[in-house]
Amino acid sequence: MAEISAGLVKELRERTGLPMMECKKALSEASGDLDKAEELLRIKGSAKASKAAGRTAAEGVVGAWLSADARLGSLVEVNCETDFVAKNEDFIAFAKALAQTVASRDPGSAEEEKRQALVQKIGENITIRRFKRLQAKGGLALYLHGSKIGVLVDYEGPEEVGKDLAMHIAFARPAHLTKAEVPAEVVQRERDIQSARAKESGKSAEIAAKMVEGAVNKFLGEITLLGQPFVRDDKQSVEKMLAARKGKVNAFAFLVVGEGIEKKLH
Repeated sequence: MAEISAGLVKELRERTGLPMMECKKALSEASGDLDKAEELLRIKGSAKASKAAGRTAAEGVVGAWLSADARLGSLVEVNCETDFVAKNEDFIAFAKALAQTVASRDPGSAEEEKRQALVQKIGENITIRRFKRLQAKGGLALYLHGSKIGVLVDYEGPEEVGKDLAMHIAFARPAHLTKAEVPAEVVQRERDIQSARAKESGKSAEIAAKMVEGAVNKFLGEITLLGQPFVRDDKQSVEKMLAARKGKVNAFAFLVVGEGIEKKLH
């Protein structure tokens, strides 16, 4: 067996990003042929990627990008298996670069190749779960809460309004902008629940009807941005805060890492 130099191992490691012992083993199998060793590792890497794909990836980061004129922005959720990998520089760089890409187009084969290469390098399942892009009518405010929550808000008014709105959304996570945008079936389901509760209360029909209306309005206020109590002053709604500061919201988008993913217990 040919003697494998440390320099050769180092070069193969730089090419593939794989652990030193794997590189040395591949070079031994390839009798010191660097290209052949790289090919062997690529083949094994594909097998590793396939094996990793079956494992739950519920950790990760939100990558974000905002154009220089703050008119176009994007968010992307990239998942991995452990919080340790979520802090990996290559993983974070991949998410940031991907966010810039999805601002103008959906991820394609080039991004898939980069993802597979990263799976091979890191050894964990990595998924591009979802992304959102926002083209502003006004201006965009971007807010990242650590690396786990990303928010974009299309707003009009003072810059501070945009910042406050984005922070509020990260905290309160509204499902809709206004009450008018809440699907009719969602409202009806809540009305049915509250009607059943009101009947059980034994109150008169008139009082029960008022109870139902009050409860439905409260529910709508909780799930809509404009109806929510403003996080920095809960004595006023977001809608009233905007009116007082001559601001307006046109749209918003946010992503929360791992939201809705069922984590497997080991």
